[in-house]
Amino acid sequence: MSEMESINHHINGRISSIQRVLDLSVAEVPQTKMKKLGQELFALESLLEEFEKHVGRQKDELNSLKELEELFQNDLEGLQHLKDNIPAHIVKNKCPEIEKEPSTNQGQAADLELIKHEVVKNNTKCYVKEMDFITVDEFERIPQYMKGRVSYEQINAAVQNINTAVEAKYTIVHQPVKTLKNNARKLRQRFKNQETKETKGQYFVVEEDLREFTQMKFDKRLQSIFSMLRHCQRIRELRGGGTTRYMLV
Repeated sequence: MSEMESINHHINGRISSIQRVLDLSVAEVPQTKMKKLGQELFALESLLEEFEKHVGRQKDELNSLKELEELFQNDLEGLQHLKDNIPAHIVKNKCPEIEKEPSTNQGQAADLELIKHEVVKNNTKCYVKEMDFITVDEFERIPQYMKGRVSYEQINAAVQNINTAVEAKYTIVHQPVKTLKNNARKLRQRFKNQETKETKGQYFVVEEDLREFTQMKFDKRLQSIFSMLRHCQRIRELRGGGTTRYMLV
């Protein structure tokens, strides 16, 4: 039996007792009976007060539970919204590429696959820095004149492509020369020739690297993307010797 039922049963018992006494009120009631009736009425009043307090507490708890239920429901809806709107690059750790076109240089693609095979076979592990993807909040804070028609997906596709080029480039750079074959050695030497005092210890790519390892098109839109990446402090540009180096921040 619950606490509420117990109190209710007790009060009903007291009321029944008082009712029986009142039914005898037509007759002469002894003083002792009247005294007992007064005591019963006083006890009943105390029980009713306690009962009301208990009911009040139950109402407060019920309201608190309802508020908690609403909070849980809001959280559930928020989580469902996040689940339904997770950017593709977070789910798959990559973004769709920017208007990827079929490669016209099949020989270059074949050479690149051979180089990758060499690196994997050598199995020399090394750390290669990656650029963080642009968040929705960061993208919304980019001035509209700078964004133009570039979408959130397109700028993160560029980030993914740059990361791909950086990883491919520095995986080769970090390999011991003697472990590389002729094609990979030529690439490694080209990468070394790009370096300057200012790039020491930094990770960067140049246009030639991006053309080597990705299919990005160097057009006005890509230049706008580079401007946005500089604005979001993902890259900085270092010019010299007729070459623009896109350095990861």
